[in-house]
Amino acid sequence: MPKVVVVTGAARRIGAACSRMLHAAGYNVVLHYKNSEGDALALCQALNAIRSDSAVPVKADLQGMSGIERLAAGAVSAWAGVDALVNSASVFYARPVGQVTEQDWELTLAANLKAPFFLSQALYASLRARRGCIVNIADIHGEAGLPGFPVYSIAKAGLLAMTRCLAKDMAPDVRVNAVSPGAILWPEQGGSEAERVAILDKVALRRCGEADDIAKTVRFLLEDAGYITGQTINVDGGRSLYR
Repeated sequence: MPKVVVVTGAARRIGAACSRMLHAAGYNVVLHYKNSEGDALALCQALNAIRSDSAVPVKADLQGMSGIERLAAGAVSAWAGVDALVNSASVFYARPVGQVTEQDWELTLAANLKAPFFLSQALYASLRARRGCIVNIADIHGEAGLPGFPVYSIAKAGLLAMTRCLAKDMAPDVRVNAVSPGAILWPEQGGSEAERVAILDKVALRRCGEADDIAKTVRFLLEDAGYITGQTINVDGGRSLYR
């Protein structure tokens, strides 16, 4: 029986890359999505065309507990258990200090921190039974902060702390690690060419990474890192060297 992985935010970008990479490694994939239904269903169809009955889509709003519980239940029932969880779903938008509202705070923390924690908790029994693994997709700005994005940075810092806490609390049966991307995919709201050049000037490898760079690291943590837990791997082309 193939191993089963749940990928949140699986329809697009890093989540989709992780889903494809892990499916190619032999996993059955539970594809979580919220709004990107067309992309999620297209990806599910493509994966099932490669290997029948190997992917299922689950729509859920992870802002609230009902959506988290719906995803957990659907994931466990799809193939009678879960071996791995990739917490990839995230929200990212600018709210500088002085403009942050309570709603901004609640929505950002819910997506980037609350949902990963409670989904990990909801799947813990199944992961423990299968001696599974959790990988959280964090951000290098969870360590130093991104100007103009204080709430996002705070949430990702919390995700890094959560990784270490759950690695202790879920040991020895479940490993918990994180991957922190640097300049991988430009934000969909864009940014000027000058801003992009300024960012790449602080990347040792002088180029933007790709979603597959993250997916390969996730695959490593799931498949080849049996003695690694509670750790964060920065996949940033050396950008964190320039802080």
